[in-house]
Amino acid sequence: MRAQKDIAQKMNSLGEQGKAFVFLIDFEGNNAELFNPDESDKLLWQTPETSNTHKKEINTSIKEWETNPLPFNEYQEGFKLIQKHISNGDTYLLNFTKPTPIKTNLSLEDIFHLSSARYKILLKDKFVCFSPEKFVKIVDGQIASYPMKGTMDASIPNSEELILNDSKELAEHNTIVDLIRNDLSLVAKNVTVDKFRYLERLKTNMRDLWQVSSKITGDLPHDYAKNIGDIIFKMLPAGSICGAPKKKTVEIIKAAENYDRSFYTGIFGYFDGRNLDSCVLIRYIENQNGLLVYKSGGGITFMSDAKKEYEELMKKVYVPID
Repeated sequence: MRAQKDIAQKMNSLGEQGKAFVFLIDFEGNNAELFNPDESDKLLWQTPETSNTHKKEINTSIKEWETNPLPFNEYQEGFKLIQKHISNGDTYLLNFTKPTPIKTNLSLEDIFHLSSARYKILLKDKFVCFSPEKFVKIVDGQIASYPMKGTMDASIPNSEELILNDSKELAEHNTIVDLIRNDLSLVAKNVTVDKFRYLERLKTNMRDLWQVSSKITGDLPHDYAKNIGDIIFKMLPAGSICGAPKKKTVEIIKAAENYDRSFYTGIFGYFDGRNLDSCVLIRYIENQNGLLVYKSGGGITFMSDAKKEYEELMKKVYVPID
């Protein structure tokens, strides 16, 4: 907790001075790093509007992509534990993730430059992330969040109608929207759901996917910049990648997953001295002593089917490279 407080205070101080900075916060909020936006020797990053690097021509393509997923029975062990807690009323939505070792001819930096994504982050020699999911965006005192819940293979006939009419996906999305609305209410007033369950199509090296998102907004106090660190930390961990209720659900996640998420499902953000843009660190590949590990997952509710959830986890092991 002390580390959280120290980083939050540093962010607050920079915000009050109107100084720009970039931040990374891990899933549990225990490890956070601040960077000068131009520290490209340590961190490369790109948001929809700006970047600290130029597009680099990579003279290779994706020629090798092998995955070594965990056996279904191992996934099922964690799934059964989660369902037990759901039956006991301890949680009603939990984001269950697992690591998948991969082999590819591409380096982390190759993947960063070749990928097409809203947000791209490369912590040198540590991890690469190509995230489609905003966390929060602050523009002139208005804060907006865009929770993403619901994924389906776009090649399935009538997939758009199927995902929007799926009762499990609807219940999961409703839960996350309520959770994010409550999170924004901790730091903002006049919180409203501006757009509910809109579809976006993502292109990947494996298949096209539909993702379902919503938009929720609120109004921050006029002096929000001097409390920018407190604002961010009050809303962590991101609701879409833990579940509800947060505290108990995170405890169950640790028991069911039995591995270290590290910066996966944490937060990246860029503050320009006035406004802020940030994303959830999903679609993430980590370097573990030379072994590349892809971390992915999905939301579990009482209506979830273990086999379908396992298949969704596998479908999310991709890179957004044509």
